[in-house]
Amino acid sequence: MKDILLNIEALIFASEEGISALEIKQILQDALLIDINKEEVLSFIHKIKTKYEQEDMVFSLVQYNNKYQFLTKEIYHDAINQLQAHRDKKKLSQAGLETLSIIAYRQPITKLEVEQIRGVNCDYSIQRLLEKDLIKIVGKADTIGKPLLYATSEQFMNHFGINSVKDLPQLKDIINEENTIGENVE
Repeated sequence: MKDILLNIEALIFASEEGISALEIKQILQDALLIDINKEEVLSFIHKIKTKYEQEDMVFSLVQYNNKYQFLTKEIYHDAINQLQAHRDKKKLSQAGLETLSIIAYRQPITKLEVEQIRGVNCDYSIQRLLEKDLIKIVGKADTIGKPLLYATSEQFMNHFGINSVKDLPQLKDIINEENTIGENVE
């Protein structure tokens, strides 16, 4: 009995977008090889909901669109909003900026092409850029393995105040006499 309750709680916890009572019933029948009906599932869900209504719990079990999901209680929303704002303010690392620059100027581009230009693995940088919504996946390349193609996102355009990639500074605009090496012989 308690095993079923804990399994239902785990299923709800693991469901990112919520889970219906019918889905829970089907999963329990397949995973635990038990016969359970929807009413019994709803009874267990009610027990879990009661458990999380206590004051010392930071989550509550919420039902919306016939699906159940754990959400943080409203009293903690200010702290969570502050956490999100704090995380959003974190600056990109040098590696992240380099990766973003390569993607911006060479888009659409595969991770392998970015790594060939940078000369190092770019998994972490690309993941962080995706999390910050500065780049997006725009398709798959027509090469062996069909690697993902990356390009800048609308968030990138908004963040840097440009309307299109054509507004990015050109290399000739960036290079000046101070940045050249050696003598300029004509």
